[in-house]
Amino acid sequence: MSSTPENFNHKPVNFEENTIITVFGASGDLSKKKTFPALFGLFREGYLHPSVKIVGFARSDLSTQDLRERVKPNLKKGKHGNHEETNQNNEAKNKIEQDFNKKVDDFLNLIEYCSGPYDKDEGYEKLAKIYADFEKTRNGGKECNRLHYLALPPSVFGTVGERIKKNIYIKNEHAQTRVIVEKPFGHDLESSRALQKELAPLFDEDEIYRIDHYLGKEMVKNLSVLRFGNSLLNAGWNNQHISNIQLTFKEPFGTEGRGGYFDQIGIIRDVMQNHLLQVLTLLTMERPVSFDPESIRDEKVKVLKAFAPINKKDIITGQYGKSEDGSKPSYLEDETVPKDSKCVTFAALAFNIRNERWDGVPMIMKAGKALNEGKVEIRIQYKKVASGVFNDIPNNELVIRIQPDEAIYLKCNMKTPGLSTSTQMTDLDLTYARRYQDFWIPEAYESLIRDALMGDHSNFVRDDELDYSWKLFTPLLKYLESDEAPTPEIYPYGSRGPQAMDQYLMDHKYEFNSSEKYQWPVTRPENN
Repeated sequence: MSSTPENFNHKPVNFEENTIITVFGASGDLSKKKTFPALFGLFREGYLHPSVKIVGFARSDLSTQDLRERVKPNLKKGKHGNHEETNQNNEAKNKIEQDFNKKVDDFLNLIEYCSGPYDKDEGYEKLAKIYADFEKTRNGGKECNRLHYLALPPSVFGTVGERIKKNIYIKNEHAQTRVIVEKPFGHDLESSRALQKELAPLFDEDEIYRIDHYLGKEMVKNLSVLRFGNSLLNAGWNNQHISNIQLTFKEPFGTEGRGGYFDQIGIIRDVMQNHLLQVLTLLTMERPVSFDPESIRDEKVKVLKAFAPINKKDIITGQYGKSEDGSKPSYLEDETVPKDSKCVTFAALAFNIRNERWDGVPMIMKAGKALNEGKVEIRIQYKKVASGVFNDIPNNELVIRIQPDEAIYLKCNMKTPGLSTSTQMTDLDLTYARRYQDFWIPEAYESLIRDALMGDHSNFVRDDELDYSWKLFTPLLKYLESDEAPTPEIYPYGSRGPQAMDQYLMDHKYEFNSSEKYQWPVTRPENN
């Protein structure tokens, strides 16, 4: 029997039935590749009620059928653990295919398209008519709940928000409005506050859902349970036992012709100020008084307030060059990139949290493009055991792989089997694909849209949380974009990153077992 923490499933208002979901920017790539497939994933698994109405809104001159045809190729079968269709006979495979096609058709029939400009009332008036016609057939003619997903650039959030508030906003005893907005939430503290000033007069904070898709990833959502649901781990989750923490984000590809866009952002804005910082706050916050969304977000803000300013002299910045074999181009060879660009495609930063739990523990965040592999992981290295009985025995490490192939490893020291008295490293291995074969693990967007429908803000970014995160990063970003900024170190495309990284990690208390085994157990022991 499963157990549920008190208040864990508390939801203020349920949007499961009698709900209209409107996707603004419906003709764009984000909607096509993420938003609509996420809605389908929920529908396929029975978590999106068949009474829901889905409306796509954009400026493009499309028909409803056009939108459905654009969406259809991106609708996928769900992944349930490690089961593959190859284990099924032909009859079973045919049945699965028929069921899937029926689900696709049923889902596409929920979708209607409406075109119109974002900055004029006419399109929103057409939306209001679609809503009214739908509501006549549902809920006894009463208004339906409205979830607006803004898959749009932040520059038009305010404009679209104003038209929503004027033409299709609802808040009464029968129905409510919720608005999902996508990152980036500004590019520094000033722009973030300006964006918030646009939205704050239009919607209450509890109506706004700022989506950072990393908060919807299974292993990130598991962090609170892993920490606070296990005395074994929670007892040692402090500076008395932990030596250092690493958060690593690695992509095996470069900008691939999109450098002009990336050049205005850089790796720090792209993944560190948002995705990785969100993970770090969940790793380091104190235990919430309950699993109520605001209790969780209160603790995240509290720990953010304890972060020391980033030391601008204690960073590494890099930019990828050509691969060593010459087959992959450098960042500057991207035709969309300025030839004198100092854009940071790799960065390593060290954080210090000035509170009783974490004082003295380096928190190392590193992220880069065009590296040797693609992965996101948390690596917690514990302090060495007391000297005496053992000499140079390796440190314990807890490794949480967020993607790909979700897993948790605890790296331990064990006696070598047999008559030997020597020790060797081994791991306690929880690989999700092997352990949870009969479970559907939702994609991040699927999980977060479901949370928004259920009114759960736990995995969305609150306004004050956003403010503190930009306060932390804006001075560093201004420094890196000034004339004083260091020139990024060039590292080969397909490498582990700048050569200075190993020494940087050692300077921040990370202890290598050997050069061959640094990344173990992500590389399995039989390969070392």
